[in-house]
Amino acid sequence: QVQLVESGGGLVQPGGSLRLSCAASGSIFSINAMRWYRQAPGKQRELVATFTSGGTTYYADSAKGRFTISRDNAKNTVYLQMNSLKPEDTAIYYCNVDYMTPLNLRLRNVWGQGTQVTVSS
Repeated sequence: QVQLVESGGGLVQPGGSLRLSCAASGSIFSINAMRWYRQAPGKQRELVATFTSGGTTYYADSAKGRFTISRDNAKNTVYLQMNSLKPEDTAIYYCNVDYMTPLNLRLRNVWGQGTQVTVSS
């Protein structure tokens, strides 16, 4: 079993910053892509940022220039630094990871439980 533990969410004023963390633990041979999604009330879940195993990053247009995704492979952890936050960034943020199982090198996908980010004055 592989688990993702997210942290770093909270209440912040517009223009403020937050740093989300997501640590993977369990039976992992290797981690491929690591992603952050978010889901605002009444909206579909959307992809915010991706960090591939090759070191490439991708961002949603809404995140470009404000958010930075990074990862620490030694700690199996992915981060999302969010700056210049806006009220429309309010959502539950979910971590999502592709990993290889150690027993038979099968590719699996796992979700975190989510962390609430609220941007409000």
